[in-house]
Amino acid sequence: MNKVGNGEVISYLLENIILALPSTWRYSYYRTTNHTEIDLVLEGPHKSCWAVEIKKTSAPSLSKGFFSAAEDIQATHKFVVYSGTERFPMPKKTEAIGIVEFLGLLRK
Repeated sequence: MNKVGNGEVISYLLENIILALPSTWRYSYYRTTNHTEIDLVLEGPHKSCWAVEIKKTSAPSLSKGFFSAAEDIQATHKFVVYSGTERFPMPKKTEAIGIVEFLGLLRK
């Protein structure tokens, strides 16, 4: 059995999100010199700015660096895309969401 590393899973999910983006969306990555970062920044219609963190775990958690970075970019939405299927609230108006449901949000 071949185990897939965390970085490979994150890369796979990022690639799938980017490939599913409608043409009205742009994507980027955010990182400061203090290593505050966001895995994926999505800028869409109507000045939408989504901060997206990718987690392999089925019980995702976030660092204060994510929230600081989301504030820096003035994120209008914050998501943790994780390996589960449930959608649930997290601190500071962030939502945990499975990849399939997240891809559906992009198509709306």
